[in-house]
Amino acid sequence: MFKVIARIIKSLQKENPAGPSSVSLQGSKKSMAEKIPANIKDVKAKIRREFDRCEDLVIRALEIGENNFITMLVVYIDGMVDKQILNSHVLRPLLIDARTAPLAKTADKRTIVNIIERNLLDNCEVLELTDYKQSVDKILSGDTVLYIDGCDIALATCTKGFPLRNVEEPDTESNVRGPREGFVESFRINTSLIRKRIKSPALKIEEMTIGRQTNTKVGIVYVEGIADRNVVEEVKKRLFSIDIDGVLESGMLEELIMDSPLSPIPTIANSEKPDKIAGKLLEGRVAIITDGTPFVLTVPNLFIEAFQSNEDYYSLPFFSSFIRILRYAAFAISVYGPALYVAMLGFHQSVIPFRLVATIAAARQGLPFDSFTEAFIMGIAFELLREAGVRMPKPVGQAVSIVGALVLGEASIRAGIAGAPMVIITAITAICGFILTPYYSFMPIARFFLLVSAQVLGLLGISLVTAAGLIHLCSLRSFGVPFMAPLAPLNLSDLKDTIIRAPLWTMLKRPKTLTGIQEYQNRARMTPIQSFEDYDENEHN
Repeated sequence: MFKVIARIIKSLQKENPAGPSSVSLQGSKKSMAEKIPANIKDVKAKIRREFDRCEDLVIRALEIGENNFITMLVVYIDGMVDKQILNSHVLRPLLIDARTAPLAKTADKRTIVNIIERNLLDNCEVLELTDYKQSVDKILSGDTVLYIDGCDIALATCTKGFPLRNVEEPDTESNVRGPREGFVESFRINTSLIRKRIKSPALKIEEMTIGRQTNTKVGIVYVEGIADRNVVEEVKKRLFSIDIDGVLESGMLEELIMDSPLSPIPTIANSEKPDKIAGKLLEGRVAIITDGTPFVLTVPNLFIEAFQSNEDYYSLPFFSSFIRILRYAAFAISVYGPALYVAMLGFHQSVIPFRLVATIAAARQGLPFDSFTEAFIMGIAFELLREAGVRMPKPVGQAVSIVGALVLGEASIRAGIAGAPMVIITAITAICGFILTPYYSFMPIARFFLLVSAQVLGLLGISLVTAAGLIHLCSLRSFGVPFMAPLAPLNLSDLKDTIIRAPLWTMLKRPKTLTGIQEYQNRARMTPIQSFEDYDENEHN
């Protein structure tokens, strides 16, 4: 069914192709460049028209040089620049240091621009611009742009100063042992946190902008010589094909570039931990950094990655293997727990010990609902409590989650709506579900289908749904890599870091499932909402 829907969407996409006009890779754009007017009055009028009713735009006119013969405009957005940097490293050199600079009326404009850039501006980052749209993008990014009268070249100097969050340990991925640093909402800080761990010129960071209105900076990060070149090019193609008004979070990119957008299982991983991203890069993966969010995407993503933790490699292998086995058990309990309870009570009472059957029967005496309805109500109630705890203010949310769960469990038992065994199973299912946060959005869906199948066919229904789920998992690809690798297809050399974590001195080679991938033959597995006809591969090699 998913493939039929994908083909319909793909046919509609061919009828209305979306061009990649909003994307530029490494500064290159398909559209024609618009030159900067040489007349300073035309520049001012053009900026005024474009930034009409933008009260935070600041335009200051300056006259420098011998007898103030050079007229220029200093343009920036109030609130996005550091006023101290602007005053000390831009305005002060132009107004005071320019008196002793070798500026003469006889000098041509090219010479004047060079003197201002190399002798006056006291800033480590100064960029010459000839495209008017690019100068506007620099202003909107927090830089200060200088337009010089009689010259069609502008100078952009880095004066960014908007508020940023400090680098701290992320709440979503806390650990006992390991670095405490986490990504923030700043693109450049995030790249520096990765560069801090991989101090090699082989670490490549290619930047592009996505979004017609937001112009969001996106970075493709990989280690040259380790990452498969075909995967890197595939990432570029998929990102380059995106035509959208804005990208506000990396989750939007994840949905647009994933192989199976109709599948409930995520085939792209994300993390807030720089050490975790660095480890994946060293294995041959590609990271995608989005400006404005601390979540960094990594591809290809494998099913076993959700059961791995960066802390596994900082502890002894026996303890790490034991904890990893517990994660697999927690996943099975969270997905199959309520369904097995319903199937055993409805179809297979004989396999339950007699004393346990008697205890469950005594606890369920007088209940108005069957086990399926009971499990369904308790599951919905727990999801509501979890959502309330997440969305409410943090101090209040924690209290609501704890008190609500206690009151709901105790009250439901006393009121005769649910039995004590069902409350215990729901609690264990919830606790096990919190262990695997990458699959938390998928587990409630799988739990519901298994619950319905258990009510209809018992263990046979659970087996049929499990078989269908395994077939779907084995059919998934993540940028050409089988999602279930190295289990399916089986790769014995990569099993050292799957269910158990072998000692580090035995893992001398990188995973074969991530390196040496041949050119993709089956393009039908790619997301049907993308179009790569306009991608120029030679331009981005």
